Amino acid sequence: MKIGIVGLGLIGGSLAKAIKKNTDHICFAYDINSKVIADAIQQDSIDGSFLPKQLSSFDIVILGLYPDVTIDFVNDNASNFKKGGIVIDTCGIKKEIIRAVDKKLNDMGVYFIGCHPMAGREFSGFEYSLDNLFDKASFIITPTENTNQKALEELQKFSIEIGFLKNVISTPEEHDNVIAFTSQLAHIVSSAYVKSPALLKQSGFSAGSFKDLTRVAKLNEDMWTTLFMMNRTALVEEINHIIEHLNEYKTALELGDSKTLHDLLKDGRKLKEKSNSINAGK
Repeated sequence: MKIGIVGLGLIGGSLAKAIKKNTDHICFAYDINSKVIADAIQQDSIDGSFLPKQLSSFDIVILGLYPDVTIDFVNDNASNFKKGGIVIDTCGIKKEIIRAVDKKLNDMGVYFIGCHPMAGREFSGFEYSLDNLFDKASFIITPTENTNQKALEELQKFSIEIGFLKNVISTPEEHDNVIAFTSQLAHIVSSAYVKSPALLKQSGFSAGSFKDLTRVAKLNEDMWTTLFMMNRTALVEEINHIIEHLNEYKTALELGDSKTLHDLLKDGRKLKEKSNSINAGK
């Protein structure tokens, strides 16, 4: 197949490298930064570049763009995509993206499918992309009533071919509700955690738990602001949950109530063990 990638950032660049490493497909890319394109060609991460007016050349187009830019790019280039071709996005939010572009593209004979590769790093940009970023990762696919079944099956096969461990089929609504907890809340908590006055005094006192909890505070605020705002209802609900539980721990400590604190910690441990058990069985 002939694959076109729009946006060679961390995700788009890593997908390009995975395609080149694991398949015989031809892979071209478009990026507004000409140096990124030159670097990708020099590293043999892509076979060449293209312009938006050439989108009809590709069997699959992967949009590796921020959510708002994804919507704008599709609206600006809807007539350029190949009829009968597949277009996927890679955004960490699905309802807003699908609401904006799904029906429009499918009405034009273009098979749009909302996707989310579940892998990433605390760095952004092509220079940090990896050909094994998606090894053993999940590839979330959120079909709608407009989704072409043959295109869906082809996409599932393609994702495994380039290195993903499994496909996870979800509704856009379920995706956004769950991702608010598994990803977005973690970034909010990490960002808030590093705002303690103790942060700059931690040298020599930090180990694995500090590194784990602070890793994703080093985020791309432009992208994450957009993601958070597009999913704010579900994210606010998750923030309310964690505030409620933090207050339980705080109250137990203020009252010197070691039994309640012990029970809270025990409950957390048991929930984590249950989660590990469920995930191990999948």
